[in-house]
Amino acid sequence: MSADLIKEMNTQVSTWSVMYTKLHNYHWYIKGHHFFTLHAKFEELYNEATLHMDEIAERILTLGGNPVATLKEHLEQSVVKEATGKEKEDEMVKAVVNDFNMIMKSLKKGMDLAAKDGDDMTEDILNATYQSIEKHQWMLNAFLGEDNK
Repeated sequence: MSADLIKEMNTQVSTWSVMYTKLHNYHWYIKGHHFFTLHAKFEELYNEATLHMDEIAERILTLGGNPVATLKEHLEQSVVKEATGKEKEDEMVKAVVNDFNMIMKSLKKGMDLAAKDGDDMTEDILNATYQSIEKHQWMLNAFLGEDNK
């Protein structure tokens, strides 16, 4: 287990903590023609964010590391930013798509580090997370009428 891998996994823990709060914000404050669709989708995503955060944090513990566990650390180490509270419905969806891009880059870096360490189990966890959000990103882009990039 390398310190670089634990650091990248902690980036994921922090990022999913911020995403959980951001998605809750969007869930609570969504307004517009797509309220029912997006209200439910944001709830699905914040529930999934909790699972990702917990699974990665528990893997860090299994490897003998220490997952970050304070809001201060999460805000400092996350690859995504908090919601502003002023986003409109399409802006919310676009923000989540962009956040997923950033998260997927971090996951890819973590997978590469895990592969370098010969840690297939961690690589599998990060890969499963990657595939899940890649699918969500495709669906959200379809909602926006955009092609995946």
